[in-house]
Amino acid sequence: MLRNIVSNELFTVLLVVSLIVVAIAKLVSPKRFNDFILIIGNDKYIKIYSREQRFFDNFDALLFSNLILSISVFCMITYRFTEETNKLPINNMFKLAVGIAVFFLIKVLVERLIGSLFEIDALTDLYLFQKTTYKNYLGILLLPINALLIFTFQPTLNIIYAITAILIMINVIGLISSLKTHQSLIKNNLFYFILYLCALEIAPYIILYKVFVTK
Repeated sequence: MLRNIVSNELFTVLLVVSLIVVAIAKLVSPKRFNDFILIIGNDKYIKIYSREQRFFDNFDALLFSNLILSISVFCMITYRFTEETNKLPINNMFKLAVGIAVFFLIKVLVERLIGSLFEIDALTDLYLFQKTTYKNYLGILLLPINALLIFTFQPTLNIIYAITAILIMINVIGLISSLKTHQSLIKNNLFYFILYLCALEIAPYIILYKVFVTK
């Protein structure tokens, strides 16, 4: 077992790593990063870069790394508050980050496989690109939020609920934007798309909720 760390040292290190990762993403593609930051209320980024998407993209990979770190830090902040403890096991943080990354990656691979089986690859690729973009945006948004929760504000249940609600709202905005963008494709494949949403967008989170609640 790795030793427990008391204080915010681990959080600080992870925040710095996240900032470095985001800075590298901006250096690698400055124009794309500037377009990405304005994604809320502006579909310019989706229209331009969805045509350039690849299975592995350096820019998205960097932002995905920040997303994993940011979500892990927020979850551990929430855990530390709810459990009323200052102890922060490094191995728990590592397991959490790996678990979140594996969950997202497996989900994307399964979604691509299902899209291929249903012969809606074009729709699936565009939908996944837009969904991944909004998730990566959440990672950017969580950076200052985590910093404030660690160094400025004392977390409360209301604050945690408010932040969670904001994150869910941005995800919903991304989903609505995606539906509007690809409504013609969705109409032509409505049954498969509804089946896709139920199986891969709703069911996995219900299962996770049940696992954590029963635990």
